[in-house]
Amino acid sequence: MTGPDGDASPAVQRRAVERAMTHVTALIAAGHRVVLTHGNGPQVGNLLLKNQIAAAVVPPVPLDWCGAQTQATIGVLILNALGPRTAVVVTRTLVDAADPAFRDPVKPIGRYFAEAEARRFQALGETWREFPGRGWRRVVASPRPLEILDAPAALALMAAGYTVVVAGGGGVPVVRRDDGSFTGVEAVVDKDAAASVLARAVEATVLVIATDVPAAVAGFGTPAARPIGRTTAARMRELQAAGHFASGSMGPKVAAALEFAAEGGRAVITSLEHLGEALTGGAGTVVEG
Repeated sequence: MTGPDGDASPAVQRRAVERAMTHVTALIAAGHRVVLTHGNGPQVGNLLLKNQIAAAVVPPVPLDWCGAQTQATIGVLILNALGPRTAVVVTRTLVDAADPAFRDPVKPIGRYFAEAEARRFQALGETWREFPGRGWRRVVASPRPLEILDAPAALALMAAGYTVVVAGGGGVPVVRRDDGSFTGVEAVVDKDAAASVLARAVEATVLVIATDVPAAVAGFGTPAARPIGRTTAARMRELQAAGHFASGSMGPKVAAALEFAAEGGRAVITSLEHLGEALTGGAGTVVEG
């Protein structure tokens, strides 16, 4: 949801969402029942930068608040692009307070800063790490999603005939208190992992992970590179174990596809332009159990 050069200005974001939704509109017109989720990295990054610039004047808001705000902002853009019979659910994702990710935060978010600035935000309780040659960057936990808490609301809207946008940015991460209530935490849930959990919660038959390439590639960046078409979960796990999918790009998508396929579903990794073909198995990397 940015320009090719990373431009995240409002006009560019709006055009990017509108382009993406033309492909979704075609799916809906073809009779498919669609549930959408999306990323929010650049949008949360912008909010974090505003927090940092204004920290001396306005107290920075926690990361779970940023996630909720961007779910609503991106949701409105999607609502305007898709039109009537579309609904957005601001969604919470349950994570385990004892998840090991909280003990060793490694997910980088936001922009790089000089050490002096990083130290200032460390004093506010944030965790920052140095990336040699690039500067300092905030890191947070990325715990495993356990449950999309507001999936029942999505199911109710689907039953009423709505196309529903759910769990944007992986959902707002929350943990369960001792009294059974929930509270937000400073974390980022991987959007692909959350999409897999969401797909099972809404009883989807196909999980399509839309990205900027037509298919996952084995041997990416080497002379032996080749796109992966229809394949089995067992074969994808072999390729995954051999290190074919980078942790910062295709790795999470493959992991989410494998998790969904393990439950008997069909998962597809492809580009937005091939969404229609993906649902018929005619495009992308198709993973079945």
